[in-house]
Amino acid sequence: MPENTTFTIPLTKVIEEFELEKLYEPEDIDTIAIVSSDINRPGLQMVGFFENFDKSRIQIMGRSEFRYLDQFRVDEREKIIDRFFQEKFPALIITRGQQIFPEMVELAEKYNITLLRTEEDSSSFMSAFFEYVNIQVAPRRTRHGVLVEVYGEGILILGESGVGKSEAAIELVKRGHRIIADDAVEIKKLSSTRLVGSSPAIIRHFVELRGIGIIDVKEIFGIGAIKDSGNIDMIIHLEPWEEGRQYDRLGMIDEFTNIMGVNVPSLTIPVKLGRNLAVIIEVAAMNNRQKQMGYNAAVELNKRLMRQMEEQLNL
Repeated sequence: MPENTTFTIPLTKVIEEFELEKLYEPEDIDTIAIVSSDINRPGLQMVGFFENFDKSRIQIMGRSEFRYLDQFRVDEREKIIDRFFQEKFPALIITRGQQIFPEMVELAEKYNITLLRTEEDSSSFMSAFFEYVNIQVAPRRTRHGVLVEVYGEGILILGESGVGKSEAAIELVKRGHRIIADDAVEIKKLSSTRLVGSSPAIIRHFVELRGIGIIDVKEIFGIGAIKDSGNIDMIIHLEPWEEGRQYDRLGMIDEFTNIMGVNVPSLTIPVKLGRNLAVIIEVAAMNNRQKQMGYNAAVELNKRLMRQMEEQLNL
């Protein structure tokens, strides 16, 4: 998937999600798309300052904006709203169920601006809007792998086909953990430090096991064994064991895998007959959480060895 791909969400879907009341609906409302989770409260715009105004954003008016407009005569207020609507943004949302000014509907028709209303207060609506739309328009890409949640840690398991990713995931499910995606993991970048993974809807909750075929995890193990989406906190690369290759035995050096500009802590685990991958992944998840909390077992062991060496030298 190209890096410069821009994702959008139809305005009609936002209206449906938040059950917004339509005060004015233009004929082309089905073609209006939201490209940003950012939302704007037009404070400076009410006094005529439009420099750096982003007309791609949804606009929102709350109690403060209405009290400001209410102090003007009708003709003065109409000029302010007219200048504001000339920017032709996607939609204006009125919060707290406030009664709108009659001229606002007339100008919405004139400039083909969608006019909506919600009973929610401005802060609550803006917070919910950002969370919802940010996920919908986030940059994304699909990776071949398995995503599981182990002790609250989102673990993305990568590796060549047949290395044992799905089998390890099923063993983890049997041990009480949850599977998010198998085979194809859709990864979304929600911020400069946060990745969220999910499964394409058509294969959600299904896992392919060689020799058995396709199984439905939700139907076999129950609703507690699945999750629709989750953060990606760690990446584990599975690869066949190579005799003679030196693998990391201490964990002193932190490794990362870069996905869409986000560095995710990662490990490479060699797969060999007799190794219990589920247990290893469980320990890796707990160890990763410990590191996030500031404790690194390898560093602690190194400190102990250094103290012992210093004590022996001082004898």
